[in-house]
Amino acid sequence: MNGRLIHIGSDHGGFKLKEILIDFLKEKEYEINDLGTFSEQSVDYPEFGRKVGYAVLKDGYFGIIICGTGIGISISANRLMGIRAALCHNIEYAKLAREHNDANILALGGRFLDELKAKAITEMFLTTNFEGGRHQKRVECIDKI
Repeated sequence: MNGRLIHIGSDHGGFKLKEILIDFLKEKEYEINDLGTFSEQSVDYPEFGRKVGYAVLKDGYFGIIICGTGIGISISANRLMGIRAALCHNIEYAKLAREHNDANILALGGRFLDELKAKAITEMFLTTNFEGGRHQKRVECIDKI
């Protein structure tokens, strides 16, 4: 799944961080599918969690979702069978979300992360592989819920 396409979406609370991460990812030569929102005008986060979730399910590439806290948008994305969105506050969360949970969407809190930390978390998430092994059975159990 470590492809070069990233689906990304946010609500108004995550808009500024989304724009920063898009520039960062383009510098890293990722192709970006920006699913909105496109301003700081108030919108409903479930719409963007859903959009990114469906895009990830359709083609298997990673997604990034951002709202003010990362909580609501991750809950919304996780309602879709096959989505494993992980809200990550630091690089260790991002590493373990990929290694142990095969997370396919990174969720971030736009109001709680500075630019450098968000970039480091994103890079860790996108460059860490799923370990499989003992974790595979657990991921399969999650996907059956």
